[in-house]
Parts: sequence; structure tokens; C-alpha cells
Amino acid sequence: MNFNERVAAHDPLPAMLAAEGLGLTDVQVQASEIGMVAGTYPACTTATDLATGCMAAVLGRPRWLDAELRERAETGGHASAALAAWRKAGDGILNILHGNFAIVLIDTRKRCVTLAIDRTGIERLCFADVGDALVFSTSARAVARHPLTAATMNRQALYEYLYCHMVPSPDTAFTGVEKLLPAECASFTAHAPAKRSFYWQLAYDAVGGADDAALRQRFLDLTEQAVARQYDIGQPTGAFLSGGTDSSTVSGMLGKVAGVPAKTFSIGFEAEGFDELEYARITARHFGTEANEYYVTADDLIEAMPLIAAAYDEPFGNASAAPTYFCAKMARERGIDVVLAGDGGDEFFGGNERYAKQGVFEHYHRVPLPLRRLLEPMLINFPLGQSILPIRKAQSYVRQARIPLPDRMETYNFLHRSPLQDIFEPEFLASVDTDRPLQLAREAYFRCASPEMVERMMHLDHKITLADNDLRKVTRMCEAAGVEVRFPLLDDDLVEFSGHLTPRQKVDKGRLRVLFKDALRGFLPDATITKSKHGFGLPFGIWLEDHAPLKALTDDAIDSLGRRGIVRPDYLALLRREHASGHASYYGVMIWVLVELELWLRANT
Repeated sequence: MNFNERVAAHDPLPAMLAAEGLGLTDVQVQASEIGMVAGTYPACTTATDLATGCMAAVLGRPRWLDAELRERAETGGHASAALAAWRKAGDGILNILHGNFAIVLIDTRKRCVTLAIDRTGIERLCFADVGDALVFSTSARAVARHPLTAATMNRQALYEYLYCHMVPSPDTAFTGVEKLLPAECASFTAHAPAKRSFYWQLAYDAVGGADDAALRQRFLDLTEQAVARQYDIGQPTGAFLSGGTDSSTVSGMLGKVAGVPAKTFSIGFEAEGFDELEYARITARHFGTEANEYYVTADDLIEAMPLIAAAYDEPFGNASAAPTYFCAKMARERGIDVVLAGDGGDEFFGGNERYAKQGVFEHYHRVPLPLRRLLEPMLINFPLGQSILPIRKAQSYVRQARIPLPDRMETYNFLHRSPLQDIFEPEFLASVDTDRPLQLAREAYFRCASPEMVERMMHLDHKITLADNDLRKVTRMCEAAGVEVRFPLLDDDLVEFSGHLTPRQKVDKGRLRVLFKDALRGFLPDATITKSKHGFGLPFGIWLEDHAPLKALTDDAIDSLGRRGIVRPDYLALLRREHASGHASYYGVMIWVLVELELWLRANT
């Protein structure tokens, strides 16, 4: 979008589209005198109002609260509805728009542009404000390829990737390219800096003494409604089923809504401690689902690792992207067009174990400060304290507890295990702000509208764990496999309901998802309700020990990375020695992250 000159050519588009493997024949182009918007149809709709000189583009599955706008969207497309809403509500358009969406609103006469994404960050938008022009896309890589942007690799983002295993928003892997956070909008006009703001924030307004039974029923009703909103009888639909509470709930509700048992898709691993298929089978038997299973092997990773590196517009190190891809691929091969995923329950209803763990450390801050100042030196400097188990545990507790949140949540970060000068090359380390990842975490933590520790951690996880990581993992891998993914537990009404619960209805004395699980008793199997949280781990480190092709791929990538001036070769050698010394699973996590970085750099430089 050019704010000062007429734009008549499509010249920049091929380079941007090629970044994501597309061409001009794959998109529809809407042009005006100041620029153009290209989108894939029907996922993205565009519209122009010649009378006002306004344009709109909408991607995703938005839900209009206004009945007239809903009808207009059904007949004329979401972009047409967006233009009508913009005329009617102005900047308030985002208050009457729910669902998942990325929206672009352009006023060619006033020469201004507004970008926004949905409240939970299912969709994404990246942009570069380049002088008198604005370049935007759902892909940071595409923005970087625009001739006006010509963005170089962002060293700061590479450091953040190695710290977070993804590049946290608003940063991207390319210098000068940014991305929006969940519920954020950005406005651009000629000769003025971008104005970024949040149009929505979860309100925490729990009413003390509310009837728990009524809240449990309300939760069940909203969950069923959320699944129904994502179910389309005209599209073959299935559900991911890991055997955890979230995926089991979605699978069960899908069967209830559809009136027939759901088709479910589950992944297993032939590695001790990693396979959870038995829990998926418990749920499948309970609801009578049409269960489909696939065992991921080390051979599969040879295919998946370069595929992952090529698929993402930024380096992405969450190893569970691999099983997610094969699960989505299995669904596509079985005739499924849409798959429902259970992401979001942890971050809005209190399901992550660290919420309870950090609560234990927070008790320390209830001790009066003068008493802490007296006790700490005595305890930390206790003679032979490391050889006395109770003293050693107390010392460890105090050392962690006195670190404030959210910084304390990163005390086990891999990059804190060694001095940074032992990990990174001096020139690289001198070029980055090593505090930036924590700054981004603090911003999200303290932006929360609640003063409660557990709700602040959940707010942080909404941004870092969910929007920047898990949603990117699932959406991109499903796209690579050729299926559409939807997230019922991120339904706006269900998310807002979570704000009506008290902190103790989320986490209470070590119990996680208190009301969530209590509401589902009788609907889910007891074994699903009581199982400990496991996650979607990948036995990469275990397989790397004795799978020759996987080891060859890894060694080649690690050797190449060591020549890029980012990570010191002697540190890479140390990781491989530690991996071989009996800590294969633990060190395998960081080795995967490093291999994916090298494979991504090969594909993008």
C-alpha cells in the first residue's frame, strides 16, 4: 500500500507470493489507486466501496454479532460485511466481530490502513512500514521479499528463537518486519508512525458466591455451542484425539453435535514414556468414535524435519509439529476436510502444571521482608548445606522463590544452564539484547487486567505458549497436510466465560482446571479426568541414539550451523557429548531446535 503515489502494477506480488509457493493464478487481486490486496479464495474475501473509496479484506471464519451484518456476510462475503460495519461502527467494528480473523481496512481517500487479528491470535498478520509504503501479509517471509522491504535476517530474532524455540511477537525473523499480537490492531497513515493498540482484553469479573452447579452447566452448554459453531455438516469433519482432557472433550462434543460418533485421529510412538495412545483409546471406546491411529517412527522424522523448516515463515522449534503433521496427513488421507483441535483449555481454565508450582513459590513472599532478609543469608550460607538434604532443598526453594514472576518461569530455560559467552559466538552475542525475551514476557504478564498470579501467568501463556507457539504449530502443519483446523475451545463466549471464574475455580491447592474438570465428570471417562498432564512429546533424542539416517541428518545440520557464526562449535560438540552420555531425551530437545534452525536458514538464505 503506497500512501503518496498511484500504484498501477502488480510487480511486487510475484516475489511475495513465491515466498509461500504461490503464484498470481492462486490469488484474487483487489486494486485501488494507492495499492492492492491479494488473497486466496474462499479463505480470504475482498470488497471495494466505490462511493467511499474504501477496501476491505477478511481472512478466516469471523462471526458477526449484528444480525444484519451476518446476513450480509452470508450473501456477499465477510469483506462486504466488514465495509458495511466500518461505515456503521467506525473504529468500533472490532467490538462486533468475533471468531478467528485477520482483517485489513483501507480508506483510499484518507490514505489510511488498519490491520487487526482476532482475540486469541488464531490468525496472524505481519507488516513492514517502509517510508511511504505499507507492506503486509499473513507471512513474515512474504513481507520480507517485497522489493521495498528487502529485509535481512534479524539476529535478535535468532537469539529469541533459541531462547523460546519460536520467534515471539511482535518480533519476526526479518529486520523491520513485525507481527500483531492477539487482539491487537495497528493503524497507518502517511507521514505518521504506526499506532498499535489492543481493542480487547479479557475481563476478570468473577462474582463471589456464584452457584458452582450453574457455572458447571453453563460451561458444558458453551462448550457444546462452541463445537457446534465449528461443525459444518457439508464438510467431512474429524477431531484430533491425544487422550487428554481438551481433545477428549472436543471429540465427545463433536459426536453429540453431529449425531453420529466422531472420526478421531491419534498419534503414538513406540518409545517408553512417550506413547499415550491408550488414553486416546479410552476416550474412543467411551464415545464410540471411529478411531484412526498412526505410529510416528524415526524414519518419518527424516521426511518431517526439512518439511517443517520449509513450511514455516520463521524458524520454529516445537518438535511436536512433526506428529501434528502426520496426524493431519492421516486425517486428509481418510477424507477429512476439517479437523477440530483442543488447544486453549490450559491457558484459559488453568491447566498448566506450572500454575500450581509457582503458587508454592509465591507463598514465600508472604513472609515479612525483614524476616526474609534475616533468614536468607543464614540459609544460603549454611555450612555444608549442600550435603544436608533438607537444607539443600530449602536453599533451592529460596533461590527460586526470590526471583519475581514472570522471570522465575524461565529459570529452567536451556540457555540459563551455561554462560551465554560459552554458547554464542562473541560477535553474535554483542549484536543482540539478551534480556528481550524476558521483556516481552513481562509486558504480557503485567498487561493482564487481573492482579492474581495465576491469571497473569495464564495471560502470559495465552500470548507466548498459545498464540506464538501452539496455534502456529497446529495451523501451519494442518495447512501443509491439506486440512483446515478449527479451535472450539477458543470460542469468544467460552473465553469470556473463563473470566467469570474465580482463580480458585481454575487452580486450587495443586488442583488444575477445577471447574473445567468438575463440569466434565460424567461426560468424560474418569481415567481421562484424573490422568496427569503429559503433552505431545516426541522421542527424537531417544531415536537419535541409534537411528543412523536421523543421526546423519542431525550431524550434518549441526556441523553447518557451527560455521554460521551464531553458536560456538565447542558448545554444539558439548551438547552432542551430553546427549550421548545418558541424557538423550533432555538434550534431544535443544538439538532438535538447533537442527531446525539450520534447516530453516538453508531454506531461507
